[in-house]
Amino acid sequence: MDNTDAQLLETIADLHGIPEGSFNIRKNGTLLARNSTADIEIVPKKDKDGIDIIVKAGVKNKSVHIPVLLTVGDFKDTVYNDFYIGADADVTIIAGCGIHNDACGDAEHDGIHTFYLEKNAKVRYVEKHYASGKGEGKKVFDPVTKIFLKENACFTMESTQLGGVTYTNRKTYATLGKKAQLIVKEKILTDNDERAVTDFKVFLKGKHSRADIVSRSVARGRSVQKFGSDLIGKNECFGHVECDGILLDKARIVSTPKIDAVSPEASLVHEAAVGKIAGEQLLKLMSLGLTEQEAEDAVIKGFLN
Repeated sequence: MDNTDAQLLETIADLHGIPEGSFNIRKNGTLLARNSTADIEIVPKKDKDGIDIIVKAGVKNKSVHIPVLLTVGDFKDTVYNDFYIGADADVTIIAGCGIHNDACGDAEHDGIHTFYLEKNAKVRYVEKHYASGKGEGKKVFDPVTKIFLKENACFTMESTQLGGVTYTNRKTYATLGKKAQLIVKEKILTDNDERAVTDFKVFLKGKHSRADIVSRSVARGRSVQKFGSDLIGKNECFGHVECDGILLDKARIVSTPKIDAVSPEASLVHEAAVGKIAGEQLLKLMSLGLTEQEAEDAVIKGFLN
């Protein structure tokens, strides 16, 4: 790995070199490094690009890293990764992707991830997207996440995009069984002419299933963000979506909620708020010695944290 690779790995996966345990590191469409353990096995697919990650039943307090790096232009990388999480397992999966594009051609990574959680399984899924580079080529991410939760399974998704991504269209689909729970914490920052589209579709099929989706976003420059959510309650369940945005400069944020209570016992809620930074917040920080830009950056940092 060179210095660019190391910087990308640190940004998207908090890694300072090759990690311990199970991992799969991909660069420019090819394998850079891979390791399996007795608890978490990583198997390459035979029919297409991608891997199967198999977590054995009962595995606790383990993690697996599967970062992807793109450092060339005029290149599109698509992978299909399937995760099989055994009953009663409790693991963390770090799946960041970083693009550094100094070329004229576009660089794009599309990760198609499908999760199958068995009864009582728990997953914390951390997905960070970041892009850098001074080339005219775009930096594009179009991830698709599919989640299937059996009884009492819990999936927590922490999705972060805080810089440099020209365009992203993020799609998440989830089907929840009895007493299953989906928790989503999304953070997005766009600037200049960047575009970010997020779309959630969640089927609350099992009795007492629950979904909590919280999206916090900041749009600057002439960027555009579009947030869509579709909650379908098919049983006695609870679904909550919250979309909060800060709008600056000439940017635009669009939030489109949809809730479909198929069962009379379904309780579905959507909250959305978009506004500018309060003037009194900036004045208070500026009175402490910060410039207006520094005060604005401090408010944004606190909001996204």
